[in-house]
Amino acid sequence: MSTGQHSSSTPGGVPISQLDVVVVGAGFSGLYMLYRLRELGLSTRVFEAGEGVGGTWYWNRYPGARCDSPSVHYSYSFSPELEQEWEWTEKYPTQPEILRYLNHVADRFDLCRNIQFNTRVVAASYDDVMKRWTIQTDRGERMSARYLITAVGCLSTPNAPRFNGLDSFKGEVYHTGRWPHEGVDLTGKRIGVIGTGSTGIQAIPRIARQAAHVTVFQRTPNYSIPARNRPLEPEEKASIKENYRRLRQMDRESPAGLSISYNPQSALAVSPEERQRRFEEVWQIGGTQMLGAFSDIVVNLEANTYMADFVRAKIGEMVHNPEVAKKLMPHDHPIGTKRICIDTEYYETYNRENVSLVDVRTSPIQEITPKGLRTQDAEYELDVIVFATGFDAMTGSLFNLNIRGKNGEALKEKWATGPRTYLGLMSAGFPNLFMITGPGSPSVLSNMTTSIEQHVEWITDCIRYMQEHHFSQLEPKMEAEDAWVAHVNEVANQTLYPLANSWYLGANIPGKVRIFMPYVGGVGNYRIKCQEIADEGYKGFTLSA
Repeated sequence: MSTGQHSSSTPGGVPISQLDVVVVGAGFSGLYMLYRLRELGLSTRVFEAGEGVGGTWYWNRYPGARCDSPSVHYSYSFSPELEQEWEWTEKYPTQPEILRYLNHVADRFDLCRNIQFNTRVVAASYDDVMKRWTIQTDRGERMSARYLITAVGCLSTPNAPRFNGLDSFKGEVYHTGRWPHEGVDLTGKRIGVIGTGSTGIQAIPRIARQAAHVTVFQRTPNYSIPARNRPLEPEEKASIKENYRRLRQMDRESPAGLSISYNPQSALAVSPEERQRRFEEVWQIGGTQMLGAFSDIVVNLEANTYMADFVRAKIGEMVHNPEVAKKLMPHDHPIGTKRICIDTEYYETYNRENVSLVDVRTSPIQEITPKGLRTQDAEYELDVIVFATGFDAMTGSLFNLNIRGKNGEALKEKWATGPRTYLGLMSAGFPNLFMITGPGSPSVLSNMTTSIEQHVEWITDCIRYMQEHHFSQLEPKMEAEDAWVAHVNEVANQTLYPLANSWYLGANIPGKVRIFMPYVGGVGNYRIKCQEIADEGYKGFTLSA
């Protein structure tokens, strides 16, 4: 426990620890938030459900788990010393390497002494009289804190499968988001993989190398671009370390929090030959660079269709069986409007004799049976079922905290028709509750570490301002929140994003309200807006003593 913490008791005798701040989550967000709060001299405790730090990278240990942002950008920028001493090995880091990095950060800055592991926050309620948050854990503990900060991640609550007969299955069942830490031996087994989003696309090639046979059950094909992953050469590492300050500044000012090359030209302003040449050029570079080929890929359907046709043609070249290739070609959404996936030999995996593809859109899954899985047209005997069914994105982890604000209003009830925030940072009626990369901020449309650092630093500056000016409470004004929600929707509707049934809109969760949740206006623009609001004395917020 940090200095300044003390305890009191409720009328029922349950001790309540008094803190300045409670942070929920010890991934990238929680670790950096703790580091900054210590600089302010605030007594802080971080609650983490896992046994160690890492957040998303603690839980997601499935075969092939890898970040889709380059390692040198998917890392902290707050410490030049840390940047210089850490050595990334590959262009795109694997889960084990990211977890080693975060453990190194936690050890280097002695962060674990303020983190309580194996502890899940089960409720948080705002006391209208005391002007403080009461936080309850699954251990029966109660904390009182002036500030509550959620660092729970946007993709951390698994989308639990809902299939008839699942409990009857006699084999092994795994969800990629809760993969056993000791690993799973899939050698010689018949594997069924359900889901072909980013996780499935990473896992399927690795699983196919071990299994006797893999049957992939695909509902919606996704566009995937080759990662072109490779080891980082010593000269390359040296050059990056020498230029880190410039790279970080470019990240902060860029649309996606990642300093990739953006072509300012329209795809419609060049000849068909030039367009194909440019597509081929970015295809060979690989990764998310693809969406930077032209300036209007995500706003103009004709431009987007040219790129989609190019990628579909590539799939046809990589997959030898024309029928299988056709099933793998997306036609129901513009490219980039669902999370663009990057892969290593995903499409080529379907050329293996031990891999087959089942289209569950034309032949839906009926039930899980004791021996495997039955679709409308056939039954498949399986030893293992792997659910790569993704997450209840953006809001799921926040709702799991059972947050109640002023007058006992539940966050889940307030957001019943969709998330309502000011800047993606706070919500009216919930004073002193900060949400790192919450709905209404760039978050999942960006390089997450760039957005995380910006939010943590904004929150830190805000709390410092409150301390210096003797304010004890901060809350968005309803009119400011309404205006921001309208702005988020307006900007989204200027793009092609709403045309896809994506998890950006909650479309992967039955019954979830369909509304575009992240802010698509760009990381650099968003940063400027946040800073302007702070510079104007936190315009749109009510500050009280």
